[in-house]
Amino acid sequence: MATVESDKQDEAWRFLQDHAGVPHAEIDGVDLKKLRAKIDWHILPLMFCCYTLQFIDKVMINYAAVMGITTDLKLVGNEFSNVGTSFFIAYLIAEVPNTFLLQKLPAGKWLGTNVILWGIVVAATAGVNNYTTLVVARVFLGLFEATIGPSLMIISSHYYTKSEQAPRFCLWYLGLGVGQILGGIISFAFQHVSAHASLSGWQLMFIVLGLVTSIVGSFTFFFVPDTPMAARFLTEVEKVALLKHISTNKTGVRNTKFQFKQIIEALWDPQLWLLALMVMLQSVSSGVVTTYSSTLIRNSGFSPKESALLNMPSGIVSIFFTLLVGFGIRHSSNRWAWVFMCSIPGIIGGGLMSFLPSWNTAGLLIGVYLVNAIVAPLPVIYQWTAANCAGYTKRAFASALVAGSFSVGNIIGPQTFQAKDAPNYRPAKIAVLATQAAAGMLSIVLFGYYLWENKRRDARDNTRVTNEDESSINAVDWAGSTDRENTSFRYVY
Repeated sequence: MATVESDKQDEAWRFLQDHAGVPHAEIDGVDLKKLRAKIDWHILPLMFCCYTLQFIDKVMINYAAVMGITTDLKLVGNEFSNVGTSFFIAYLIAEVPNTFLLQKLPAGKWLGTNVILWGIVVAATAGVNNYTTLVVARVFLGLFEATIGPSLMIISSHYYTKSEQAPRFCLWYLGLGVGQILGGIISFAFQHVSAHASLSGWQLMFIVLGLVTSIVGSFTFFFVPDTPMAARFLTEVEKVALLKHISTNKTGVRNTKFQFKQIIEALWDPQLWLLALMVMLQSVSSGVVTTYSSTLIRNSGFSPKESALLNMPSGIVSIFFTLLVGFGIRHSSNRWAWVFMCSIPGIIGGGLMSFLPSWNTAGLLIGVYLVNAIVAPLPVIYQWTAANCAGYTKRAFASALVAGSFSVGNIIGPQTFQAKDAPNYRPAKIAVLATQAAAGMLSIVLFGYYLWENKRRDARDNTRVTNEDESSINAVDWAGSTDRENTSFRYVY
């Protein structure tokens, strides 16, 4: 029987060893379909709320731009673009400690704490009075929001097999589309604040959103379990059945031992750099939409209130494509093909925005809406990362790297908007077109890499002894090995 070094033992493996006496009949009697539904209802709503609020809180600066914040703070030139960039620079920097902290600290508690803190920052943004204080507020918001992607990726991977993960990732990622819709409604509502009020509409908006976010963060802290073993809503038998079910992932659940060699392996892993580059390219368009969509719409001749409402269909497009991709992968896999497919509307949208005459407002709106299809591949790539990176340290690093590349794209995106290009901002629109085309091609390259690597492993393992007993195989699966160390690991594509 294979053994696992004590300092590399996954906590799930130790839990299974401690509960080895649970009768097989009880474990086999657990209805996995009902168990999945039970887990879904307990953790996905809060994860969805966290992601919805992180998007709303992040893009409220977009709506505040048409509500008077640039005038109130006397922003000039490229200062507003720099405000958008400062958030993502901080977001990127924070991913470095996140790699370590997500391994050492309980994921649910770490997520909840950060949600509370960024809620406080959002509320405090109402008090900024110039360019410098706004940048400081956005930097702190970026530092605290940086954990959202890696935390949700890791928590989601604890409860589901690789094929089950994609729709769950997409379900909490729907918060982005819902956030786009709610953001328009919220902005429209707060624009009706009386001009004689002691606080402007955008200030009240930040205060209310900050309070709501901190409340949701408190619920997350107390009710999102850090691991399946700590889930109070599961019985001991259900926990054993779940862990046996997800053992096919060969990625483990949790191990607090930081293994630097897994970081080195990750740095030399081609798949991670392809995933990171693909996310970066997708996120250039995301940065454009996140920071400047309301401005683009307003520059087409609409009022601030109309701009807020006309931005709402973007959320419907995001929701549609996210659901389509998430459940499409569940039934037909082929993640690479779905990513490529979503790049096509992004290319068309970028083309419409770039080359239609300025008087064609309908064409511009359609272009802005179509570009939002590019948000759907991001949860797919997040799930790809969690599914194809084994070893807890490597998986935490990979999650942070991919989330960091999202920041890089969003840093580049707003900077494509230069004051000298106003009001059409054609270079920024062309950047959307080019990056979407490149991201679509990279999905095909990544597919080819995974196909080649799996065939290489199959050929190598033809000589492998196959009569290992079940307990031996399980021990290897929970040994904390990386995807490169575990010879039985196969990549999903």
